[in-house]
Amino acid sequence: MGNDSGIGVLDKSVLVLRTAAERPCNLAELTAATGLARATAHRLAVGLETHQLLSRDGTGRWVPGPALAQLAASARDDLREAALLVLPRLRDATGESVQLYRREGAERVCVAAAEPPAGLRDTVPVGTRLPMSAGSAASVLAAFADDETRERLLDGAAYTAKSLAEVRRRGWAHSAAERAAGVASISAPVHDRDGTVVAAVSVSGPIERLGRRPGDRWADDLIAAAAEITERI
Repeated sequence: MGNDSGIGVLDKSVLVLRTAAERPCNLAELTAATGLARATAHRLAVGLETHQLLSRDGTGRWVPGPALAQLAASARDDLREAALLVLPRLRDATGESVQLYRREGAERVCVAAAEPPAGLRDTVPVGTRLPMSAGSAASVLAAFADDETRERLLDGAAYTAKSLAEVRRRGWAHSAAERAAGVASISAPVHDRDGTVVAAVSVSGPIERLGRRPGDRWADDLIAAAAEITERI
């Protein structure tokens, strides 16, 4: 179910919302996708529809409702807004795709991105959820997590406790063909005002351009971009 707040009805309602946001669902599809009992899924979906958080499309399937757009319009994300001022310059400096990731449980979520206008790219759309088990951004977010979280994330991961210690020492991570075949990346941590790592900024692209050790080429640029995002938030 993803993050667990300990409030069962809330977690189930969010699960229903996320499922309908991924693709339109009728009741049978919603029940299959969420694993909820049919009566529970129906009750929650109808309740969310009453509050306009869900609505129905022309086929009667549940889809995101207008209230979600209204709520999103009033939301402010200082981290994302700061990243959107910095990522385009990092993209232009490297000529590669750049992203900003947050960790949510055992996943990392792309919250901002900038793509080069042409050429072979590693496109990661905003909202994409990737496992925390591989990739340079996952290594950064795991390396600077609390001890208990880090130990949990190590299970089945491509990185090791030793490699995460090295990430903390040098302040960045790189990877080649960990998350996807043929893709290399380098990532650095973004801190909040208290010094806590809240995100990872990344450059990613084909191995034939970035090489298997992209940190040798782009570490300084990436650390500078991460520091600027940190300063802006």
